[in-house]
Amino acid sequence: MYKTILIPVENRETDETILAHIRPFARLTGASLILMHVADGWVARNYEQLELSESEEMREDHRYLETVERELRDEGFVVSSVLALGEPSREIVKLANERNVDLIAMSTHGHRFISDLLYGSTADKVRHLVNVPVLLLKAQH
Repeated sequence: MYKTILIPVENRETDETILAHIRPFARLTGASLILMHVADGWVARNYEQLELSESEEMREDHRYLETVERELRDEGFVVSSVLALGEPSREIVKLANERNVDLIAMSTHGHRFISDLLYGSTADKVRHLVNVPVLLLKAQH
């Protein structure tokens, strides 16, 4: 059923909501996991065009992904990680298509009202742009 699950994470304590939920599910299905973080700061958004050096934020994101990947691997999961740069929903959809994932599992933060009205939420954009199921869980704070 589900062979590859993409899990976008934000390098926040709220990531544990989706990670705790997906662990038993992945064990049950035998799915491999792809952790993904999208760095979207100024340097990340202009990294390639301006040939910039990696920012401290990006280095921290790499360390975070490596830590979570190691923890999941130590628990017996087949897992890889990707640090993407740019606009989160676009990068999530792009990776989901490239890696032929069967499920995207992500947490949401509820509404930020004005920004969601103007730009839409990342989760909302992703669920409209992919052809695979999207599991959304409200992050526990």
